Amino acid sequence: MLVRRVLVQGVTVAPRHCRLLGLAGSVALALGGATAGALPVADVLTPDSGRAALGLVSTYFGLVLLIAAWWWLGRAVRGPRPPGIRSMLLTLAVWAAPLVPAPPLFSRDVYSYLAQGAMVHARIDVYSHGPVRLGGPLAAEVAPVWQHTPTPYGPVSLAFESAVAHASGAEPSLGVLGLRLVALLGVALMVLALPVLARRCGTDPAGALWLGALNPLLLLHLVGGAHNDAVMLGLLGAGLVAATGRWPACGAVLVTLAALVKAPAALGLLAVASLWVRRVEGRGRRMGAVLATAALALASTGAATAVTGTGYGWISALATPASPGNWALTSTLGRATGALLDTVGSGLAPLATPAWQALGLLATAVAVVVVWLRPSRRRPLYALGLSLTAVAVLGPALRPWYVLWGLFLIAAAAPGGPVRRAVAAGSAVLALAVLPSGFAPDARQLTFAVCGGALALLALWGARHAPGFATGPALSAASGGHRPERPV
Repeated sequence: MLVRRVLVQGVTVAPRHCRLLGLAGSVALALGGATAGALPVADVLTPDSGRAALGLVSTYFGLVLLIAAWWWLGRAVRGPRPPGIRSMLLTLAVWAAPLVPAPPLFSRDVYSYLAQGAMVHARIDVYSHGPVRLGGPLAAEVAPVWQHTPTPYGPVSLAFESAVAHASGAEPSLGVLGLRLVALLGVALMVLALPVLARRCGTDPAGALWLGALNPLLLLHLVGGAHNDAVMLGLLGAGLVAATGRWPACGAVLVTLAALVKAPAALGLLAVASLWVRRVEGRGRRMGAVLATAALALASTGAATAVTGTGYGWISALATPASPGNWALTSTLGRATGALLDTVGSGLAPLATPAWQALGLLATAVAVVVVWLRPSRRRPLYALGLSLTAVAVLGPALRPWYVLWGLFLIAAAAPGGPVRRAVAAGSAVLALAVLPSGFAPDARQLTFAVCGGALALLALWGARHAPGFATGPALSAASGGHRPERPV
């Protein structure tokens, strides 16, 4: 009830107040991450440490403040006097700045990237061996579940990981900062692409930036976690800008490079081919556009692989198994079914999870086909966003930042309605789903997290009653008169 009263009950908050509130949340997140984040193993505090508990409270206090600021900013974007694009970009920079020098947050994957980069530099085949083969202090930073696991990332990802690992001397703190800067370059490409794609798709650029760039999932996981998904989405966005403009061939190359970071971006070639076909007339030329897209993708893959020298092992490494505790829908159903079969004494229990994951892949393929055959195919970017969402949700592995694959394009291309509202609400929920250390929580940690969130809600309730902080719908409507037309 308190959450609803604080976040929903007709509150309009000025964009500058949202900016300051989000900044306070980011600062609290960064301070909490200093003791509760994904720290190097030598700096990890024991679970019963008072500093770790305080860091967890601070992290969730800041996280709830940031979500509230983002939600209220969304109301301002839809209000009578929406903030402009420059104001939105300034807000994004202010919210992201405290997270840049902070330790890794919500995942230890960045240490895996560094170890993989060091392995490439040492000429160890990352598609055959896990970080344990590298050994040493850098490999020790990798989460135990991935120590023996080959990487599923493509040669473009390995190229920048190797460069950062070499430049940092494989020193974890410098390497983390280097990879975060690379992730920020990817985020910058995303931010530059979003307003352009939104205008070309007939949607509101400010609304696209709110949902796709200032989203807490992006701040927490692409900036705070420094995931390589930022580079994948940045290249994908740049490729789609080119394809929706006058350079579909350039778009095909850039989208292929995005897929050589992480494979799901390969679905972007469907959008490129569709957009290219629209630019030509005649059946022969349209088939030529499709074949040209495929040829450019193959040529780009061959060139990138030859330059990096990492080989094509990433194709077979795509079958790398998901972590046992993964909470994807199909994996969860597989574990539940296996437990039920164990209870009745069936010997089929070990097959339950693989069977559900196979069904999930089949469902993903069906969903993608249906999306592209339905009227949404007339909006290729929207169809691509829905397809990538299906890949993330129905695939064998799910992490909160995977949702950004489809969300990025839904923000740019989806018409106003239930899809945008569902994506926004899901983002707010998923932002709370992972501890800042990246590990599964215990009951004690959950208690501290809930305490931090509750303190934030109390602070927000108090802020609502501060003079000049928030207005109700009547005052807001009176101040603006009619809603001005937005740019398209």
